[in-house]
Formats: sequence, structure tokens, C-alpha cells
Amino acid sequence: MSKKDIGLLLLILVVGAVVAAINPRFLLPINLANTSNLIGLFGILSIGQAFVIITGGIELSVGSSIALLGVLFIDFIATRGMDWPVAFILILILGGLIGLAHGWLIARLKLQPFVVTLCGLLIYRGVARFYTADGTAGFAFGQNFPTLEFLTAGRTYGVPNSFIALIVIMAIMWVVLHRSVFGRYLYAIGKNEEAARFSGIRTGRIIMAAYVICGVLTALAAIYFAMYTRSISPASHGNFYELYAIAAAVLGGFSLRGGEGSIVGVILGTILLQELQNLVNLLGIPSSLNFSVMGGVILIGVLVDQQWGAFRTRRRLVRAARAEPSTEGQRN
Repeated sequence: MSKKDIGLLLLILVVGAVVAAINPRFLLPINLANTSNLIGLFGILSIGQAFVIITGGIELSVGSSIALLGVLFIDFIATRGMDWPVAFILILILGGLIGLAHGWLIARLKLQPFVVTLCGLLIYRGVARFYTADGTAGFAFGQNFPTLEFLTAGRTYGVPNSFIALIVIMAIMWVVLHRSVFGRYLYAIGKNEEAARFSGIRTGRIIMAAYVICGVLTALAAIYFAMYTRSISPASHGNFYELYAIAAAVLGGFSLRGGEGSIVGVILGTILLQELQNLVNLLGIPSSLNFSVMGGVILIGVLVDQQWGAFRTRRRLVRAARAEPSTEGQRN
């Protein structure tokens, strides 16, 4: 763990202790289980967002994708009678294709990530609403899928399976980002895309792959959210989820400039964000202020990242200035 991650972990422990002292209900098993479930759901989404952010991009359409893919998944298995494993794989493929389309527009046509994904946000939300005729997608009374429900909304020894899925995905993505050539290429592109291209890295393919990963993980999260809510109103389902994912990544040490961050950090950021949401609920603060809390968290995270970058730059300059006289002395 980096110093950033350790500092974030300590902050999580401090905030948790404060919340528990203010309201002991925070430590009730049912509250911890519910919080763990939400950490699992948003953690999967945030890891996908992190892979895009590390390249210097951003993915604003994940909330609308959650709505569209969730509507399609419920419709496939509840209305059209498709076997859920087939629907599961099909939704993951659709998520990957959405990511591939975004990556192609950004890497090949050189469109700005903000513009491409903002258009996606509007398009997918509109398609989801059109598909359901502005209605609600849901399961019929008594319609059950025991295996699917256990895997997505069930618990193993009291631990939500969504949280277990997050741990498995975190382990896989940690290896991909921190122990593979592909991961090193992602960091290089985020630091300086032009330099990475001149060094022989096929930056276009790497960027497209990052968006595909984001799309697949978003699709997986869409399935988990669909089974968690069991009904979807496409006009509101998934609203602002992209901000939760961005906030978790920024809190976890990912720079919006790209080239920085860790998988452990984004998970810690997700935990801290859900902890703060829990604090808002337990203190009886109106839920309408949730977005204010989230906006403040993103702002603080960006400010800390900016100041930390400036501090490191100053420290490098001081070290270089100190080393220069000794070098000149050796030459003389």
C-alpha cells in the first residue's frame, strides 16, 4: 500500500469511529451488511471508471448504461423467457461493445472523452426510456431465479455476495493494473500519451481496451443493481452513479489528469464514500443533501490531489537544487 492508501485507510477508521460514537447503530450487523452490499455494487462500477481515468479520460455515461443494461437484463429473463446465464453473458457483451464504441471514437477519431461519454449519457437514457415506453421494468409477482438471486443479492456466511464479487474483481484488476505490461502502458499513457506513442506503445488500442474494461464492469454492476432493486424506472435508475464512481476514484488517489492511482485506493475511496453516505443517513440529515456531500467530497479530493502534486514538484526542485552544487564540486 502507498502512503496515500495508508492515509486513506486511517481516515476511514477515524470517520468510522466518529460515526459509531455518534450513533451506535452504525455497528449493527444489519447496517454493516447493507453498507458492504453497497460497497460491492459501487466498487465494481468505480473500478471500471478508474481504468478510464488513469488514461486521462472520463466516462460520464455509466449511470445511463446502468439503466439501459438493467432494463434489458430484466426484460430478457422476466419477459422474454431467456435463460439467465445467456442473458448475463449477452449484457456483458453489450457493455463491452458500448465501451469499444466510446474508445474507438476517442482513440481513432480523436474526440474528447467528455463529449463522447456525455452524448452516451443522453443517448442510453433516452433509449432505456423509449424501450419501456417510460414505464417500469420489473419481475412479475412470484417470479424467482434462486441461483441468480443468490449470486447477486444473497449472502455467504453473512457476507453479501456482491461484496465477495468485488473482492474477486479487485484481485484480478490489481494484477492487471499493477503487475502486467498492459497496466504499465495505461500509466504511461496517462502520464504523457504522446511520449508513450513515440516509445512504441499502441496508445489507441490501450485506450480502447480501457473503455472496454469499463463497459464490461459497468454491465456487471448493472446486473447486480437490477437484482438489488428488482424493478427499474429508466427515468431515474442510475442517476448520478457516474459521479459516485468518479468521487470514489478521486478519493482513492486517482488523478483526473491521468497516470496515477491504485486499485486498493479506489476500493478505499468507495468505502469512505459509503461511510459518509451512512453518516448522512444516521445523523438524520435530509437525503436531498447527499449530492452536496458528494460534490464537496469530489472538490476536496481534487484540491488535495492538486496540492499534493504541487508539493511533490517543489520537493523535486529542492532536491535537484541541493544535488547540483555537489555535482559541480566533484567536477572541480
